Amino acid sequence: MSKNKQIIIIGSGFAGLSAACVLAKEGYPVTILEKNDQPGGRARVWEQGGFRFDMGPSWYWMPDVFENFFALFGKKPSDYYQLKRLDPGYRIYYGKDEVLDVPADMTDLENLFEQIEPGSSKALKEFLSQAGYKYKVGMGEYVFRPSHSITEFIDLNLIKKSFSIQLLTDMRKHVGKYFKNPKLIKLLEFPVLFLGATSQNTPAMYSMMNYADLALGTWYPMGGMNEIVKAMVNLATELGVEIKLDTEVTKIKVNNEQVSSIQTNNGVFTADVVIAGADYEHVDQHLLDEPHRNYTAKYWDSRTMSPSSLLFYIGTNRKIDGIQHHNLFFDEDFEQHAKEIYTSPQWPSNPLFYVCCSSKTDTTIAPEGGENLFFLMPVAPGLNDDKSIREKYFDLMMNRFAKITGQDIRDAIVVKRSYALNDFKADYHSFKGNAYGLANTLAQTAFFKPAMRAKHVRNLLYTGQLTVPGPGVPPAIISGQVVAGEAIKLLNNLS
Repeated sequence: MSKNKQIIIIGSGFAGLSAACVLAKEGYPVTILEKNDQPGGRARVWEQGGFRFDMGPSWYWMPDVFENFFALFGKKPSDYYQLKRLDPGYRIYYGKDEVLDVPADMTDLENLFEQIEPGSSKALKEFLSQAGYKYKVGMGEYVFRPSHSITEFIDLNLIKKSFSIQLLTDMRKHVGKYFKNPKLIKLLEFPVLFLGATSQNTPAMYSMMNYADLALGTWYPMGGMNEIVKAMVNLATELGVEIKLDTEVTKIKVNNEQVSSIQTNNGVFTADVVIAGADYEHVDQHLLDEPHRNYTAKYWDSRTMSPSSLLFYIGTNRKIDGIQHHNLFFDEDFEQHAKEIYTSPQWPSNPLFYVCCSSKTDTTIAPEGGENLFFLMPVAPGLNDDKSIREKYFDLMMNRFAKITGQDIRDAIVVKRSYALNDFKADYHSFKGNAYGLANTLAQTAFFKPAMRAKHVRNLLYTGQLTVPGPGVPPAIISGQVVAGEAIKLLNNLS
């Protein structure tokens, strides 16, 4: 087997960086082509006026995935960044005087459940025990399969486990079996809002996310989520990976069912194997000619996408009292907002939203005396997006924030930037401006997701949030590990 085979990875998001590190460790020359002026994909940073904002992911869940990744190289996350467990993990606002802080300590959490719904602490133990089993099976036996076909899952033991992890039951029924109080149901269903479907259309298997949330905990890498990107870039560089920034791929040329060249704004590249970590639909529909595509435009249009987001990065010149690092504003109808994202896509009438105030934990990301705030409102992908719509919802969120917390922060804002569907499209070629990838419905799970292998190009593979295992930072890191293994198989066949 020759280790001189050149590998090119398109995109330096978590999946691309993960794949690059694994392949470089095996001795292959790897080059990453990155469209933007900094690595990290959606996990870039924006700085202004002494404020440093994480532009994308803000939740650090599943710490074991990060530990396992760095362990592949004899490293630990602590070699690169300092983790802090948040306590409370987050706060939920159900209304002006209805606030729930989710504690990190399990005994405190059980007591909280018991106070809200007598008898529910026992139910929580059983619920999380099941969720922990799903997490172990899902993260141990499902996510590392490339899911090329159903044959990978024809295993009697795995089939039995598929029933035991409730692949065919929905989250709404599963949660309702254990809890009746609407506050607890909202708490347990909230991760579903970002998985890309209503709780009625999401397999109960995804209660594993509740285990990740409530048992494994919510963490924060000091300095911000981009510290993970820096760690992976440092590791990749140590291993010999070359990262070319401001290099946008404009065309993938194919000859005799092989990628013959990759055209960019910075010249032409060749490679023995190409891994597309950029938006799958964009690569498939816009960088390849029709005979070499995996799917049709009709196929992509029929996919159920996870939400997009309207974001505001806000810096204030004074401290904001009484809020936590993570804050969920669930003071409006969860069901109505979910319908306006997934069932009848439209700009929402009374949206739920999320506020991150990471300067509550980390004083380095805002000037002294100020706060670093990140407002996020989930919206349906594919909507019209303009300045007037953004400002309408900015005012709505500011009014609700003031009403519920008792603090109007508008007079303290010194930095403000909006980010929404048009920006996701412009910066990442994001299909329909989605923020989180493909929805985790049963019909889009495992081998039902867009394939990791190109069907008509022998040396092209796909990775990232639109293929297996799915959206989110930990799944993207795993996707990179899986595709690296597939690339090595390809390279062995090419030798």
